[in-house]
Amino acid sequence: MEHKTQRSFLAGPCMIDLHLHLDGSLSPASARALAAMQGIRLPDNPAELDRMLHCPAGCRDLNEYLACFDLPLSLLQTGPALREATRRLLAELADKGYIYTELRFAPQSHGRNGMTQEQAVLAVLEGIRDSSLPAGLILCAMRGADNEAANRETVRLTQRYLGRGVVALDLAGAEAVFPTRQFASLFVLARDRGVPFVIHAGEADGPDSVAAALDMGARRIGHGVRALEDPALTARLARERVPLTVCPTSNLDTRLFDRLEDFPLPAMLAAGLVVTVNSDNMAVSGTDARQELQRLADCFSLRPEQVRQLLLNAVDAAFAEESLKDRLRASIWRQMPEERMEKTC
Repeated sequence: MEHKTQRSFLAGPCMIDLHLHLDGSLSPASARALAAMQGIRLPDNPAELDRMLHCPAGCRDLNEYLACFDLPLSLLQTGPALREATRRLLAELADKGYIYTELRFAPQSHGRNGMTQEQAVLAVLEGIRDSSLPAGLILCAMRGADNEAANRETVRLTQRYLGRGVVALDLAGAEAVFPTRQFASLFVLARDRGVPFVIHAGEADGPDSVAAALDMGARRIGHGVRALEDPALTARLARERVPLTVCPTSNLDTRLFDRLEDFPLPAMLAAGLVVTVNSDNMAVSGTDARQELQRLADCFSLRPEQVRQLLLNAVDAAFAEESLKDRLRASIWRQMPEERMEKTC
């Protein structure tokens, strides 16, 4: 009865994804549409195209996982392509029963044909305006050795469009190669400009990466699962109520865990951490937030109220106006009110 209740609950309009990369979430249909717009030739064989968009079964680590973004990025180098990709992705999410999402992308990664970061941001914002699904946009600075100027431009653009569709700044990329603490000055700039930010941390690198993100002032941690290797850090996360946007299948793809049963959700909940469940990259990891939450519910026999709390955590963690958050909470509660849970548990 418990799993039946969860499946009925999760089938309704209640889903939220706070950790969703635009370039990693191009469906094959969207990839073909974008290619046709630009005269780019893609393989005729659907299986071959799927292999180019999806993480390979033998993926060894995060660095190899990131190579799966080569094709999607090649299709997203014009303003019209970015706008259309955004519109199509949000339409797909709306059809899946999502009620809110926060897309993220790195505007500096879309300038191969001369598009500026600002032009890229404006194109994605146009795509968001084309959609009926409430959505915010997070701009990603990138870990790298020679892109400080580009990262600072991303900070400036985040400030410029904050409250106009952009909701926060992020730091993404090869965490183990470019440690979080190397970017301290970037986030001093962000704080000085009043820019809220999240940071990918505690995925390819260990607890110190999460501690560095907290020290810098991150409002949320992307992934963060390796924080549990340090009890004091885990206690700090719980005490400061900093949300984690976990993405289980992505962590399996990058070999952080061998099996879903190894994913530390029970320990995170027991420690009082604010956990939200997300997809990371819908195409590259072949999943969505609904599937991720359902798999965790089945794997760990989560009670219906635990499933609901994970969704409510996402509302609390969202960079959204309180009026919208109230509507999101109401939608989740309509799917599983307290009295129904008492009858079915």
